Amino acid sequence: MLNIRNNILATLAYFDMWDYPLTYGEILLFLENKYGRHDFTEALDQLIVNKLVFHFDRFYSLKNDYMIAVRRNKGNKKAAGLINKAKEIGAFLIRFPYVRGIGISGSLSKNFADDNSDIDFFIITERNRLWLARTFMHMFKKLTFLVGKQHNYCMNYYIDEAQLQIVEKNIYTAIEVATIIPLEGDLTFESFYKSNAWTSGFLPNKCMRLATAKPLKKRWYKTFTESLFNNPFGDWLDNVLMKITSGRWNKKTEMKKLNMRGTVMSMAASKHFAKPSPENFQIKLIEKYQIKVSMLLQQFEERMAQ
Repeated sequence: MLNIRNNILATLAYFDMWDYPLTYGEILLFLENKYGRHDFTEALDQLIVNKLVFHFDRFYSLKNDYMIAVRRNKGNKKAAGLINKAKEIGAFLIRFPYVRGIGISGSLSKNFADDNSDIDFFIITERNRLWLARTFMHMFKKLTFLVGKQHNYCMNYYIDEAQLQIVEKNIYTAIEVATIIPLEGDLTFESFYKSNAWTSGFLPNKCMRLATAKPLKKRWYKTFTESLFNNPFGDWLDNVLMKITSGRWNKKTEMKKLNMRGTVMSMAASKHFAKPSPENFQIKLIEKYQIKVSMLLQQFEERMAQ
């Protein structure tokens, strides 16, 4: 019973960093171990009795604040509209050369949005053509700045079919992988999930949402464009674009340029991925989470000893 309560507190602690309360079913999904519903319910009820967990409507939180439930309900409603918009955008982005899979990531993939939310996309490309695909897509994104629509096209995480497995394996990446909402490229995402079966070690109760992905359609203009670069010149150009882009991002990081959220701009780049640098967010987040869980469990032990 003690392990179940610790797991529940750790799960709520993770989402508490975003002031995001969970439902009964969501806590079960994100537990690091499997438990029977009877034992789980009993453990959760005991935490509520001991005032370590608070229950508002259908949500559970570490904070004794009803407004956190109000905030989530409001965020869920706003997310529903943005997800529909993301589906339309995803159907457009999949048309770019060498793009093999498109999914929703970020807070929107957790069914939450507020007035400042972006639409984040997780993108899988053809092997060894990531930088060509990314360049085509970001050339288009520059046009979106002219009409103030850039927040709808946050294409900040790319991998290619040569390296589908996420390198960093931790609670953060496990949750990010498990909550992606695939939009386009069903077979591509099937391979992606097989390559990232390691996430079940962190989230044994969470199933991937492959059913949401549409099949990849063949389009003559996409096939034609790709045929122009399916040669040694394409290999060379992809490598050049990688070096140019990563070089520019390294300069931004060295100059400590900040993005719209006040975070230092940085990117981890290689032949097979382009993503936000783990050092600037992911690692700090995990450290914060571990400290939070440690303090929470200590508080739980002290409360139980009284």
